[in-house]
Amino acid sequence: MSRKKLTLIALAAVLVGLGISYRVDILVAALGTIERMRAPIEANREIVWSRPGPEDVARHSGKRPPNIIVILTDDMGFNDVSFYSGGMIETPHIDQLARQGVSFANGYSGSAVCSISRVALLTGRYATRSGFEFTPTPNNMGRILGLLANGSEPERRFVPVEGSKGSELSYQEKGMPSSEVTLAEVLKQADYHTVHIGKWHLGREKEFLPNAQGFDESLLMASGLYLPVDSPDVVNSKQPFDPIDRVVWNIMTYAASFNGGDRFEPRGYLTDYYTEEAVKVIEANKDRPFFLYLAHWGPHTPLQAKKSDYDALADEIPDHRARVYAGMLRSLDRSVGSVMQALKDNGLDDNTLVIFTSDNGGAGYVGLPDVNKPYRGWKLSFFEGGTHVPFFARWPGHLPAGKSFEHPISHMDIMPTAVAAAGVSYTPESADKSLDGVNLLPYLQGQETAAPHDMLVWRTGSYQAILADGWKMHVSDRPETMVKLYHLAEDPTEQRNVADDHPAKVAQLKALLKAHNDKQAEPLWGLSAIMPATVDKSLVEPVSPDDEMIYWQN
Repeated sequence: MSRKKLTLIALAAVLVGLGISYRVDILVAALGTIERMRAPIEANREIVWSRPGPEDVARHSGKRPPNIIVILTDDMGFNDVSFYSGGMIETPHIDQLARQGVSFANGYSGSAVCSISRVALLTGRYATRSGFEFTPTPNNMGRILGLLANGSEPERRFVPVEGSKGSELSYQEKGMPSSEVTLAEVLKQADYHTVHIGKWHLGREKEFLPNAQGFDESLLMASGLYLPVDSPDVVNSKQPFDPIDRVVWNIMTYAASFNGGDRFEPRGYLTDYYTEEAVKVIEANKDRPFFLYLAHWGPHTPLQAKKSDYDALADEIPDHRARVYAGMLRSLDRSVGSVMQALKDNGLDDNTLVIFTSDNGGAGYVGLPDVNKPYRGWKLSFFEGGTHVPFFARWPGHLPAGKSFEHPISHMDIMPTAVAAAGVSYTPESADKSLDGVNLLPYLQGQETAAPHDMLVWRTGSYQAILADGWKMHVSDRPETMVKLYHLAEDPTEQRNVADDHPAKVAQLKALLKAHNDKQAEPLWGLSAIMPATVDKSLVEPVSPDDEMIYWQN
């Protein structure tokens, strides 16, 4: 009998006599064990990054287009960067990047969750254009999370949705369609060498992986531990109040893969590992134009800080959970410094466009109240806290240093802006492949003074938001009809719902939203769960009857 079958039989015997909460915890742990058995993790292996041959070096020996680096963090809140509002800790390297380039006062993510934003960033289009509307999760995830939250307040329980479209698809099969044209594909056709490092989350089948979406090389996050839990070099913070956290610690392992190969252990703390490999990529490609997409996992849960970072903050931050989180921010800031130093060391500093942003706002389930300060809301919500993110661009001699750009811009703008910087003439092959993003260079260089966007839209199921001409409206039909209207020009932190006072504005925005939705595709797979979330309280705080809620649909 196979080891997997023996594991399942033993698990079943144990589950019979246990209560439901214990049973679900054990089930999740067993799933993690089975996953590790299915795909063993080998010892670390050295990555040998491609280098240009003599002909490539000769071809690019004269004036060449800029290198392009996009640094994307995961769940970094607006207040996690000290440049904007002080932050939890100082982030000197990120702040310096902002001071040397353009800081976007109103930079928005493509969504309030990771995968949707990544599609927008890489394609320059609303993810819903291709039907990529919901973040890929295992089909039973909503039910598992609902059971794990069994003992929590009723207002915060997950509601699984049964029998939705695409329920036959596995987690691996839920991905960004290969028909979408990515920034990497466009730059590769323009003789750029393209490299991905870190998180992907756009499908796990071969057809969806980075190497099939325009990247010559990919060092993939194959699982999400920053270091093994029992490593002497890591400090962990588990959140018993968060059902997602209980899944993460049981399921995730410490693993990477290269160009679709077998899984192996990274080398050291994950953020540092990705950074060290990014520095190697810069050195290996100093003689040819390259695009590096450095997609960090931090500061996403599980909360694990490098011990040296945790210890360095002992006097500054006494709270354990907050200090672990701050240590993770410290490693991300160090990463930016190392990347910028590598550009200088290799003579590439003046000819590289560097863009830094986060996939969405900080998460309420980490239990820290100020990560998105001064904005309300968290990851999962379309309040500013979920979508208003750190956003900077630096390109010496081409973008002004120290400029603050006030108009709303989006992740979707990264693709057309980078393509224009590369000097590539890109025209979508058909009208249904048109870009929603805007080339920001004329706006940042003073050639255009109007706002780049007439409106921006965020959507996941019936929970949707639209921003137009300084007005922002939220709508949803779950659990009941909701309409909230905020005049951001006067109320940037969304404190006063003025929907009842401005029915004409509500009608106008609803018409714009309908026109937008009419151009989007049907979801590739359906809704699997509804998750209620408080707008103003982190998950560690108890719910009260008058708390404002949103209902994230995925």
